[in-house]
Amino acid sequence: MLSWEDFDESGLEQSAPTVRVNQAPVAGDAPAAATDLSVVQAKGQTAQPHSAKTAAAAGPGRGDGPSLQVSLAEAPVADRHRQEATLQSGAPAVQRVGEAATATPLESAEAVAPGAMPSSADASSGTDVFPSEGVFPPAEAARSAAAAAAVADDAEGHRAAAVVTELNARRQPAERYERVTVDQKAMINCRADLNQLVPFKYDWAWQKYLNGCANHWMPQEINMQADVRLWKTADGLSKDERLIVKRSLGFFSTADSLVANNLVLAIYRLITNPECRQYLLRQAFEEAIHTHAYQYCIESLGMDEGEIFNMYHEVPSVARKAAWALQYTKEISDPTFTTGTPETDQTLLKNLIAYYCVLEGIFFYCGFTQILSMGRRNKMTGTSEQFQYILRDESMHVNFGIDVINQIKLENPHLWDASMQKMAQEMILDGMALEIDYAKDTMPRGVLEMNANMMAEYLQFIANRRLAQIGLGAPFPGVKNPFPWMSEIMDLKKEKNFFETRVIDYQGAAALSWD
Repeated sequence: MLSWEDFDESGLEQSAPTVRVNQAPVAGDAPAAATDLSVVQAKGQTAQPHSAKTAAAAGPGRGDGPSLQVSLAEAPVADRHRQEATLQSGAPAVQRVGEAATATPLESAEAVAPGAMPSSADASSGTDVFPSEGVFPPAEAARSAAAAAAVADDAEGHRAAAVVTELNARRQPAERYERVTVDQKAMINCRADLNQLVPFKYDWAWQKYLNGCANHWMPQEINMQADVRLWKTADGLSKDERLIVKRSLGFFSTADSLVANNLVLAIYRLITNPECRQYLLRQAFEEAIHTHAYQYCIESLGMDEGEIFNMYHEVPSVARKAAWALQYTKEISDPTFTTGTPETDQTLLKNLIAYYCVLEGIFFYCGFTQILSMGRRNKMTGTSEQFQYILRDESMHVNFGIDVINQIKLENPHLWDASMQKMAQEMILDGMALEIDYAKDTMPRGVLEMNANMMAEYLQFIANRRLAQIGLGAPFPGVKNPFPWMSEIMDLKKEKNFFETRVIDYQGAAALSWD
């Protein structure tokens, strides 16, 4: 019998002794020649020819004495094909008297059953003992060949299955598979299978994904003809109004790219929850739409693209905001960065606060307020409509990010220590100060019924809200929103995260109006 020692690592049998036999010719082949065939040796037994009478008495595929056992799997490929063709045709191979063949009884798993193998000549005569045709009636030969083929197929199948089972056992992974349960899921440092979306642990994340899909819009759906006419009219806009449009497009055209890069290169990899990742994919797509919208406005208005897209390098008030955000991306965007320690987990938490609470939660509000104020005065209405849709998306981004931050705090309370709380407060107040500087740069004088001082009060109102949303105290008590119409446009009241209330009152882009 074969053992596993007879197989190498690939699952193929190792080489075996061979004998010389004459191969019966197959139609289309070259003249028959002596061929090496692998056989199995067992205890020195030697195959002896059966008489036709003995073989016939044994029945198809059976015999009482020792018989020649040829392993097709061990034979060379070309010789194996000849053997298979011979077996299927019912013509046994020819063996010359005087050429001994080594054999085993029918006990090996890979043995080919010889069937009835007749002998019609004297062993000493030197003639063919097993003629290739004319011994059995056709029906008997067919039954013998069919029985041999069935036994061979069955033996080969069992042998192959055994090899596959053994090799798979050797390659079995260290960790066994198990189905994901809700309690195995976590916002960061989760070891459960991230490819399994359900069961949901954070229903609010899935709901935000659905809301984002329902809010889908594309920039080219908005008519920009009125904006083009107004922009090209010499006295259509004041100098300060033109400055506001340029500065807004200059900052936002690259700011959304910064956010998208942070999402794709860092956040998505480090957030280990599939339903949250689903929303992150939607958010990344929306950031691409926003960048498209700014490019669409710049192109439609015929602006100098080089001037606008390079403002985040060349205009100090814009460059300072971009540089502030990039410092929090640099470390976690490194492919070798991983979470799992309090220090690295807090680094991720700082990034989330920087991008969701400050960049999207504060840096966008001065520019949005200025452009939307133009729309309320029937100026640059196409650009204003683009900004309104963008603001609605960004409001949802901020809500999602704050929910993620709070969930990380809930699951990892040790990360939200006094030093982390102090740093979070300083980050939000630093962002507010940078946005006030931007307001002063873009509004050196009063314009659109607003000025830099009013904007500073508004930004204090926003900073209070961001700090409260992550569980920190408001440093500007009593401050109010000087632009209540902004709440009507985007409804700041709907910015409550899912730790406060569930937000379901969203409408499609076609339903938005300026009323």
